[in-house]
Amino acid sequence: MERRVAIVGGGISGLLACKYTLSKGYRPIVFESETNIGGVWSRTIKTTKLQTPKEVYQFSDFPWPASVTDQYPDHQQVLDYLQSYARHFDLIPHIRFSSRVVSIDYEGTSDEVMQTWSLWGGNGEPFAQGKWTITVDDTRNHSTQVYQAEFVILCLGRFSGTPNIPEFPPGKGPQSFDGTVIHSMDYADMDHTSAMEFIRGKRVAIVGLRKSAMDIAMECATVNGVENPCVVVYKTEHWNIPYFPTWMLFLYFNRFAELLVHKPGEGFLLSILATILSPVRLAFSKFVESYLRWKLPLAKLGMVPKHHFAEDMDSCLVAVAPDKFYDTIEKGSIILKKSMSIGFCKQGICIDGEVAPIKTDLVIFATGFRGVKKLKDIVLSPTFKACIMGSPTATVPLYRECIHPRIPQLAIIGFSESYSNLYTSELRCRWLAELLDGSFKLPSIKEMEEDISKWDEYMKHYTGKYYRRSCIGTLHIWYNDQLCKDIGWNTKRKHGFLSELFEPYGPVDYRATMQ
Repeated sequence: MERRVAIVGGGISGLLACKYTLSKGYRPIVFESETNIGGVWSRTIKTTKLQTPKEVYQFSDFPWPASVTDQYPDHQQVLDYLQSYARHFDLIPHIRFSSRVVSIDYEGTSDEVMQTWSLWGGNGEPFAQGKWTITVDDTRNHSTQVYQAEFVILCLGRFSGTPNIPEFPPGKGPQSFDGTVIHSMDYADMDHTSAMEFIRGKRVAIVGLRKSAMDIAMECATVNGVENPCVVVYKTEHWNIPYFPTWMLFLYFNRFAELLVHKPGEGFLLSILATILSPVRLAFSKFVESYLRWKLPLAKLGMVPKHHFAEDMDSCLVAVAPDKFYDTIEKGSIILKKSMSIGFCKQGICIDGEVAPIKTDLVIFATGFRGVKKLKDIVLSPTFKACIMGSPTATVPLYRECIHPRIPQLAIIGFSESYSNLYTSELRCRWLAELLDGSFKLPSIKEMEEDISKWDEYMKHYTGKYYRRSCIGTLHIWYNDQLCKDIGWNTKRKHGFLSELFEPYGPVDYRATMQ
């Protein structure tokens, strides 16, 4: 009997899942709600650029074309690259566009029996006795179709779909405001010309100071200048950088850097070594902080973070600021306002420490997305919903950041963060393809939950209140080693001891010829 594989999402993770399941002889069907591939890159701000050097953000077997010479390709170049990849590996015929998955529902063993399992799926196999029913809306003709599959791969991502809008006290929400309120997602949905006309001549306030907030603020400043400066309201300063210098890769993206960190499942010797070397990591962090304070007018603008650079690295919170972002602030086209809370009034927004409201015509929330809610909402089973949500005081409980031990025949790819989500998702999809092919088996549910707990402890220790982001950014080599060990690959990907210890790791280190 054919084992059907369904993939939800045609972004980077969905394309990779499609490619690697095809390589194992499956005929996957990919459901993509939009009319094209690319995920978040198909609906992003036109001026947005890649945040990491392109050598780190590429497929292991499909390099960037020679025509792309910029170290940080722009939105269109990234989208073209993804489309070229899909065409090269003939993935398009397997994608059903304009197909929005409304829900997935597991049919098979009862919840009571599943609670007694000691192995994933009851037998430790990716294909157990049940199947998934997938309800899909065709957004072109507004019809509903139902599909079935023996295995489902959710590639929904966490940076789209379900906007994170702050809650407000009664009478202080957007309904009290005479102007317009949107989320950055709505802004990104506009084409560039429409977006420029939408903000032209308006007094714009942006809530948030992450990547999308900075990009939108720069577009507002370009269009409206100092005559109508863009106000950016934020809670916390973070270490935003002008670019990723090569030397920073040697400080944070090699094996030596990871020796300075306590790792989940590490042995006694590695633990002692991380303790002894922890002052070196602090010195690295202070060096970068000194460089950024010298390079950027952070002190002048009151933008020096109160925490160390390493904390933002551990939490995947370091963002690359747009070109001339700080210059634009100094010129007055962008005005920064720090406030722990905001409220709306008729004329605009009210912030801490100011009596008069900030008069504005348009408020844009650049406050991120609720990725966990998106995962929860697509699953019909209340039991599985609770499994995905997990404890509010723990990370989302995924083994190898892919498999929930108590949800059979399902994988989640692209949810946890790293500094190159493409590179990370590719190795996960290769790991998953080998699992589907029977190359290895998962440990018991108890063992998987114990491993999840160790990663939860690591994330809470190093990322603090941001642990729900599930960032593996500064332990990506250690994480990749676990995937390689499962598959049976060599974990050492470099040539020579010094190269292995000090050279940064990247996608080409995991190309197929080095298995």
